[in-house]
Amino acid sequence: MQITLVVPEIVWPEPDDRETLAGLAVPGLATLLARSRMHRGPPQSLEATVGDAFALGENAAYAACRVHGEERGPAVGSAAWLCADPVHLRLHQERLILADAATLEIDVNEAQAIVEALNRHFPDAGRFHLASSDRWYLELATGRELGRFEVLPLSAVAGRSVVRQLPETAEARWLRRLLNEAQMVLHEHPVNQQRDDAGRATINSLWLWGAGRLPTASEGLFTDVWSDLALARGCGRAAGSRLRSLPDGAPALLAQATRGGQHLVVLDGLQSCVQYEDGAAYRAALLALEGRWFAPLQQALASGRIRRLRLQAPTAYGMLSWESDARAQWRLWHRPQTLAAIARDLAATNR
Repeated sequence: MQITLVVPEIVWPEPDDRETLAGLAVPGLATLLARSRMHRGPPQSLEATVGDAFALGENAAYAACRVHGEERGPAVGSAAWLCADPVHLRLHQERLILADAATLEIDVNEAQAIVEALNRHFPDAGRFHLASSDRWYLELATGRELGRFEVLPLSAVAGRSVVRQLPETAEARWLRRLLNEAQMVLHEHPVNQQRDDAGRATINSLWLWGAGRLPTASEGLFTDVWSDLALARGCGRAAGSRLRSLPDGAPALLAQATRGGQHLVVLDGLQSCVQYEDGAAYRAALLALEGRWFAPLQQALASGRIRRLRLQAPTAYGMLSWESDARAQWRLWHRPQTLAAIARDLAATNR
């Protein structure tokens, strides 16, 4: 059995934050990292990391892949798609800060009402679809093309300042007009008026990203994909992988998995903690991952039950990858470091 484990933001991005990092004991993870070969590349998003795992290449059509992975979403077909995710933009010290739907607590009825209003207002653009209260899509009308479409995935801008939302290309001119009008529709919608009256953040914009048609994913890369992330499931479905719900931890995965095979596991619980600078939530989530995943996987690798494990972590320090096998895990002279020490080392070589 070989496992590729994708864990975004595994290392806290502020190495001098003692409140978050001091005394954070994760011996399973620390041992695994100390006895692995590390590679460091340029920073990239979780979406790009998943796309790379399936050899999709640069600027992959993440929207179509994500639609393909939805359990209750529309059929992807041959159409061109955009993620049209609901967000809240607020002005803070002359900067626009984006909050994604994870912070907005959008009710599914609220989402449905807004999506229906957008479809009434933009009949010629295509059709807006609702897969869940926080994942919306725009299926482009036949003949609508966007050319080269370089927009950061939502995960790369959530909790951060944004300068522009859409590319300044001729092909995207109509979409920029649509977004401006959509913001007016959102501002006037009764759902937002009710949210504002109740003191809740409004849904005042959409993040349009991931444009394109469903690509052909390379087959045979993974026999199984263990993830609840729609994008990973969609890529796996396109590649012919067996789709599995994410279990409670590594012991459950090892009990369910067929012997052998290539397994992709995506654990994205740390990402929102880092996006919104919540150190306490990061500590709690990391300790939970240590008990359920990192320590059992390190033990299974050392015992030979797992032949090879690759850990991929898109972080503020760059794209970090560690690869190890059973023999490497018995190099006892490779002493584990604390996560605080790892963060300081990464920061020191990032200057």
